[in-house]
Order: sequence, then C-alpha cells, then structure tokens
Amino acid sequence: MKRYINAVFIMSVVFIIGVILLIVITKDTGAGSDNNSREQIVLLNKIAGRAEENVGNLTKLDAEDFECGFVIIDKTNNVLYSNIEDSAILNDISVENAVQNRYPYMFLKKGDSVWGTVIMIDDGMDEFRIIRYRIIIGTCICCLLIFLAATCYGIHIRRSIIVPFRKMKDFASKVAQGTLDEPLEMDKENMFGAFSESFDIMREELAESRKRELELQRKERELVASLSHDLKTPVTGIKVTSEFMEMRLRTKLDSKEEDDNVSFSKEEITDMLEDTSGIREKTEQIDTLVSDLFASTLNDLGEFRMSLADEESEVLLGIVRSFDNKDLVIMEDIPAVVINIDKKRMAQVIGNVIANSYKYADTVIDISYVLVDGFLEMNIRDHGPGVPENELDLITNKFYRGKDWENTDRDGNGMGLYIAKSLMQKMNGDLIAESDGDGLLIKLIIPLS
Repeated sequence: MKRYINAVFIMSVVFIIGVILLIVITKDTGAGSDNNSREQIVLLNKIAGRAEENVGNLTKLDAEDFECGFVIIDKTNNVLYSNIEDSAILNDISVENAVQNRYPYMFLKKGDSVWGTVIMIDDGMDEFRIIRYRIIIGTCICCLLIFLAATCYGIHIRRSIIVPFRKMKDFASKVAQGTLDEPLEMDKENMFGAFSESFDIMREELAESRKRELELQRKERELVASLSHDLKTPVTGIKVTSEFMEMRLRTKLDSKEEDDNVSFSKEEITDMLEDTSGIREKTEQIDTLVSDLFASTLNDLGEFRMSLADEESEVLLGIVRSFDNKDLVIMEDIPAVVINIDKKRMAQVIGNVIANSYKYADTVIDISYVLVDGFLEMNIRDHGPGVPENELDLITNKFYRGKDWENTDRDGNGMGLYIAKSLMQKMNGDLIAESDGDGLLIKLIIPLS
C-alpha cells in the first residue's frame, strides 16, 4: 500500500509540473484576434487625433471616455498625460517598454515634427487569457478525475489484498513476540489462505524451538552461577593478602625503632601503602561485582534463598558505618523497633546504595527514618545532580545506566540498584527512587517483625 501511495504521490507531482509547464508555455502565446487588433487601431487613432487637436491642453481629454487606459509621453519619456493611476507603469513607461509588452502605440505629430507618443495600456490578449484559463481548469478537472479513479482502485486493493496481508503480518508479529499458542485464523475469502496452514506449522515448530532455547538458557545461567562462585575464592585470597601486606607496612611505618634490615624509606613505604590500598579497593569492587552477578543469576534461576530473622533496628547503624568509608553520612536516630531482614543481604543493599552515591554524587548523604504502616522507611538522600524524571523507573532495571553517565569514564555496570531492589523485594520490602531537583532519594521499605 505504501508503494501505491508513493505512486499516486508521484502522479500528483507530475500533474502539478504539467500544469506549471502549461502555464509557462502558453504565457506568451498569441497576440489577440484580428478583430481585437482592428478595434485597437481604430481606438488608438481616435485617441491620437484628440491628443493632436488638444496639444496645448491635454486635460480636455478627461471629458471623453475612451474605454481603455493610455499614456502620452514626450520624446524624453516624460508623462504628459495619463488616465491611469498605476505608478509602477508610469515610472517605467517608454516606447521600448511598450514594444516589449506588446502595447499598441502611435507617434503624435504637429506638422512634420513628432512631439510625443500615445501608448495604449492593453496588449489585446484578454480573450486568449480566458481561453488559457479554461484550458488549465479543464486539465485540472481531468487530472482530478484520474486521481479519484486511482484512489478508488487503491481502496479496492487495500480491502482485497492489503488488509488480509496485514492480518498475516500481525500474526507473524505475535509469533515474533513469543505468542505461540494462538493459531492463524482461516478466511475463505482471503486470497492468501493457501499460506495459512504453512504459517501454523511454522508456529508449532517455533514453539518447540522455544522450549529447547529456554532449556539452553537455563543451563547457561547455571554455568554463569558456577563461574561466579569459583571466582569468589581467588578474589577473597587477594583481598586477605592485600590487607595483610597493608597491616605489616603500617606497622613498620609507625615503628619508632630503626631497623637496619629495612632498605627503603618512609616515603617508599607510603607509596607501597597507596599501591596496596588500591589493590584492596579494586578487589572489593571485583567482589561486589561478582556478588551482584551471582545474586542476579540465582534470582533469574529462581533459586535465590533468604534467611530472614528478627533484628534490632540498631543493626542498620552498624551496616551504614561499615560502608561509610568517606565519612559522608549524616544519620538521624533510628526508631527502636524490630525488623525482619536477612542481615547479610541488607548489608549488600545499603552498601550498593552508598557506593552508588559515592560514585555519582560524592556529597553529604542524609539518612532519616519514618514508621509507615508496619514498615520502617529508610530514606537515603544525596545532593548530587539527581536523575531525570523519565529515567527514575529505569535505573533499577538490570544493566541500565543513566544516559548522562553512559559515555563517561565512571565505572559502572548497572547492577547495583537492580540487585538492591531485587533483594528488598525478596525480604518483603521494596526500593523506591525519587528525584526532586536536590539529588537522588532512595527509599528502603523495611518490613517490621
């Protein structure tokens, strides 16, 4: 149908171009009929005769009605008399201009000398213009009838071919989206009916293929889960080793006794401490990433397990302090209540939220608490650039990063808030993101015991 519409559009363009060419070609065709020419000559002679009779007082010509516009000029193209008021014509009137515009003209004489020229502002083509106008209108009407016929034919094509084909297209779209339990409807008047059975066979084959694909995906997720578990062992070893090296170097650096066996300065020890701190920081990032990936994979497999237990709300204070490495958190008093959580997973949630704030805001973090309908609402707010309103529902999606951060050098994988929200929901709570122009607010809805 789109091609047909394009064809009709091209036809319309060709028609418009044809009309324009007709207008251009017939613009200067014809010079009036012989009768018109004779009438103009008679009228021009009459005007010239009256002008020559009243050469000393041309205003007397105002008393007569010559039924046409004319101008009398002298030899230098100065207007001596005119019964028209078009300043554009009067400013540009001359014998040469009259020749170009096919205006009839006649020289005015007094004796044997020429004293002026009378120019009739009429090219004698009024009848031709009427005929030309009728031709153009007739052509437009004919082309319009052709266009209407083409449109009616297009409607017929749409009903008999396009609509049935579109139904088959919709069926294919449903199959592509995974809706494989709806057979293709058979229509006796459908000219594509012969293909319906083949399409239905294809649907059944795709359903079987989908089952096999889901089984393969399950095995793939199990493999990722296994790899994630295996990676945690060497990562833990690296982390322990780096912490041990840092502890020994700090002991040497703080020692007041000089050791002859030490062959490096305090400045060198400081540099080594910075290196080992960097190693520990990177291993913590790897550990967090692997933990998130492991949790995400278990969640996809439906094998994520929670160990919910009643805890005093004060446990949240210790969790926050353990992740506040930059001392940016300002926390209000926690209501004395008993909450039902998995302490380890709650630490993972809070750690992800604080790490996210460090990474994208790096400002003071205000934490407040509100008791609402059987839940403890933990509000974690930073004062960074925040998140656009149209992205608030997306930042908790898997692997999603804000558009403002996708092309920056900030590390990130889009897993932190996704894992945090999933864990909160597993603990019968929720995570809600809000942004009102003053940073990002993360609400952790924690169930009470």
